[in-house]
Amino acid sequence: MLEIKKSKTFSGASKYILDDELAQIVNISMALEMPLLLKGEPGTGKTMLAHSIAQSLDMPLIVLNVKSSMKLIEALYQYDTLTRLNDSRFGDSQRDVSNIEEYIKMGKIGKAFTADEKTVLLIDEIDKADTDFQDDMLDVLDQMEFDIIEIDKTIETRHRPVIIITSNAKKDLSDPFLGRCNFHHIAFPDPKMMRKIVKVHFPDIDSTLTDNAVDVFYRLREINNIEKRPATRELINWMRALSVDPDFKPKKLIKGEIPFLGILFKKSNDYHMATNYVDRRRRF
Repeated sequence: MLEIKKSKTFSGASKYILDDELAQIVNISMALEMPLLLKGEPGTGKTMLAHSIAQSLDMPLIVLNVKSSMKLIEALYQYDTLTRLNDSRFGDSQRDVSNIEEYIKMGKIGKAFTADEKTVLLIDEIDKADTDFQDDMLDVLDQMEFDIIEIDKTIETRHRPVIIITSNAKKDLSDPFLGRCNFHHIAFPDPKMMRKIVKVHFPDIDSTLTDNAVDVFYRLREINNIEKRPATRELINWMRALSVDPDFKPKKLIKGEIPFLGILFKKSNDYHMATNYVDRRRRF
C-alpha cells in the first residue's frame, strides 16, 4: 500500500484566488513529493501560484528562470575558475586556493537542495529548454542528488523542496518528462472568477466600475488576430489606472470611451487593432 507523507496544505493566499481542483492537485503533489507541471496561457497565474504557496506555507521561494541556452549544470552549481585564478595570481584572498570547494557556487536547484529548511522551487517556463535539459533535470529531481565532478562530491537534498514547473506550451515536452510530473492546466479565469480576483486586489472598488471594466476587458480579448491578448496582470494595472484618474467615470466605458489601451496591449500592432476596434464601436 502506498504511504503518503503528511504535509502542510495549501488553500490559497491573500491575493491568489484558486478553485478547488487546483488546490487539490497542489496538495496531492506535495503529499506525493512529485513536481507539479502547470500549463496555460501567459497571465493565468502559473508563476504567482508558486509565490502564493511559499507565502501561505511560510517557505522560502527559489526561482529558476529557464532560458533557451541554459545548461543543466548552471542550475545545479558553478565552478568559479576565474576568481580562483585571480586569487592564485594576486594572493590577497582569504580563500584557500588549493581548496576547489571554496570556489563552488550553488545554482538555483543546488540552493534548494542545500537549504536549511524546506523551500518552494519554481522552475519557470521549462518549455524554453531543450529536451535533454528537461529529462536530465527530472533525473536530478527524481534522485534528489547530483554530483560535483570537480571535487568528486555528491550533493543530496536536505529537505525535499516543493517543486512547481510552469510551461506556456510553446513547444511539446517529452513523454518521459510528462510521465514524471503531476499536471494541471490553468484555464484563463471566466468573468465571474475575474471579478473575485479584482475584488481581492481592490476591496473597496466601485462595483459598477468592476462590472463595466471586466465586460470591456473580455470583449477586447476577443478581437481577431491579437498576438498577445491582455492577461490578468494587465487588467489589474488597467483598473488601477482607471481608479486613480480623477476625470474617469465608469459610464464612459458603456459609451465606448476606453482609455489607457496601452496598458492592456503591449505590442504595437495589437494596440493599433484595439484602437481601431474601439473607434469602430464608438461610431455605431
